[in-house]
Amino acid sequence: MYSVAIYLITMSLKHASVHAKWIIGKVIGTKMQKTAKVRVTRLVLDPYLLKYYNKRKTYFAHDALQQCTVGDIVLLKALPERRTKHVKHELAEIVYKVGNVVDPLTGKRVAGSEFREPLTDNTHSPEHEEGKILTKKLQQLNISNAASPSVKSSTIA
Repeated sequence: MYSVAIYLITMSLKHASVHAKWIIGKVIGTKMQKTAKVRVTRLVLDPYLLKYYNKRKTYFAHDALQQCTVGDIVLLKALPERRTKHVKHELAEIVYKVGNVVDPLTGKRVAGSEFREPLTDNTHSPEHEEGKILTKKLQQLNISNAASPSVKSSTIA
């Protein structure tokens, strides 16, 4: 009897599924009313090869304001009880909106690996602003653009 109980406990530990209260995933569908279809990818270890593989699972989440679009990265919160047969989560937050990726260092919007410049006004481009900052720093250091080579050579010699 004791060995059967140990066997049942070990089997339940091996095959225990993840019941997370918070899940992050990518929206793959919004065709249903007030519901978003979200794909969550997890890394699962293969015990024989000792290599991690992607395991995908699809969840349905309640989106009351219908603010999700396909491609958004969202944070889901588990509901205390099922809303419908398939909906067990609700949309807590849109972490990254598709198409509005912002570089965390510069605060500028990017597309791929390139910075996106505003289409209306080119005077606020990063190169133009860097030039303004550089000229201000040069003025603070009292360095002019018209420094002659003779001045440089006399200071060196």
